[in-house]
Amino acid sequence: MTKTVHHWIGGKTVEGTSGNWGPVTDPATGAVTTRVALASAEEVGTAVAAAKAAYATWGTSSLAQRTTVLFKYRALLDAHRDEIAALITAEHGKVHSDALGEVARGLEIVELACGITVQLKGELSTQVSNRVDVAAIRQPLGVVAGITPFNFPAMVPMWMFPLAIACGNTFVLKPSEKDPSAANLLAELASQAGLPDGVLNVVHGDKVAVDALLEHPDVAAVSFVGSTPIAKYIHATASANGKRVQALGGAKNHMLVLPDADLDAAADAAVSAAYGSAGERCMAISAVVAVGAIGDELVQKIRERAEKIKIGPGNDPASEMGPLITAAHRDKVASYVTGAAAQGAEVVLDGTGYTVDGFEDGHWIGLSLLDKVSTDSDAYRDEIFGPVLCVLRADTYEEGVRLINDSPFGNGTAIFTRDGGAARRFQLEIQAGMVGVNVPIPVPVGYHSFGGWKDSLFGDHHIYGNDGVHFYTRGKVVTTRWPDPSDAPAGVDLGFPRNH
Repeated sequence: MTKTVHHWIGGKTVEGTSGNWGPVTDPATGAVTTRVALASAEEVGTAVAAAKAAYATWGTSSLAQRTTVLFKYRALLDAHRDEIAALITAEHGKVHSDALGEVARGLEIVELACGITVQLKGELSTQVSNRVDVAAIRQPLGVVAGITPFNFPAMVPMWMFPLAIACGNTFVLKPSEKDPSAANLLAELASQAGLPDGVLNVVHGDKVAVDALLEHPDVAAVSFVGSTPIAKYIHATASANGKRVQALGGAKNHMLVLPDADLDAAADAAVSAAYGSAGERCMAISAVVAVGAIGDELVQKIRERAEKIKIGPGNDPASEMGPLITAAHRDKVASYVTGAAAQGAEVVLDGTGYTVDGFEDGHWIGLSLLDKVSTDSDAYRDEIFGPVLCVLRADTYEEGVRLINDSPFGNGTAIFTRDGGAARRFQLEIQAGMVGVNVPIPVPVGYHSFGGWKDSLFGDHHIYGNDGVHFYTRGKVVTTRWPDPSDAPAGVDLGFPRNH
């Protein structure tokens, strides 16, 4: 029986009225298991109106009230983490352990929001002139929106709305229509934690819903995570409508392996970073740059490890990698592998055509490894977003850095070496927003901010951490001068001495 996912507006489930529905499949079987309501512009307007009404009181609520709700919310999320992970696996396909890891990373930001009192402390300078004080404070924006991708249906929303509402804003979330159920559960649990109706709303939809949020005059800011072309569109459209925007785009994350590196550790890291979550993450390592004569040995070590990865349904505890989100995406990923040899690459592992017994209609693809890839090939230039790892060769450290810096993307990168001087030089010279030293996926902890450079970020603010707090608030400076009580008119005695 097909499940139906509706919107969450004003603290309750609201049935879709547009008449438009989207299919949600189980990636392991290929079967349509759910239909999701796709909102009209009017339905988006209803959600924004609910958020605007809630802001009238939430925006002026005390920090104690907000953090009390968030502490309860954190406890509920922890208690329901298996349930959230099961929804992610059912609709995205990632293995359960991966889904649990996603929830845990989202919880980090909820914990940061619980301690928002520290981030929202203002500044005070006294006696800047005679009896003049200057204070700097931060205040919420109003109604803010989040548009999130399919690959992390719980974590990326939790990178946004907990901080936004902790800062006093109200929120409208438009999650991916490919795996919508986790977002609704996150909202329901927030309501159970005592979050007032309308503070967090979820509307499902496609481009119609996105454009309605980007154009709505009552939406003050938009957060987005997704591909670079859409990030550019979100940034341009929302900015043209006078909104503050943070739009995180795509990536082509490189891992530079120097000749002195521990090749076993580097190979382990490359396999986990390239093929974890089926490569469907913006922090995946999709290009390894082998420096010097180590290339052949490194490729062999990666191959040996990749061939042992167990692929199967995400709810099977034995599975280490699940299927891709849709059949269309699977076919697109496969096309990069089938066309690689004609563009000069050596196909070491070909994962196309892979199936799982008993689940032949699932969106399966095996692990692919391409060696001696050229920088002008499609497999290198494009963000594949699947389990395909490209290996490029460089003769020197300088050549490797130049290759990485020539990429239009600048999300994350890593270096593997035993040389501290080389690592220090790399972290200063490389043009990327997040750098790992012997760490393949350098995702910052919650109290540091996440974001890239170049075509990986549009807007001035990274997400979560201090940048997230600054994005969801605006500064105000207050200059005050008060008369001294001893200056009171004659005849009014306030009890203050007059001889100073």
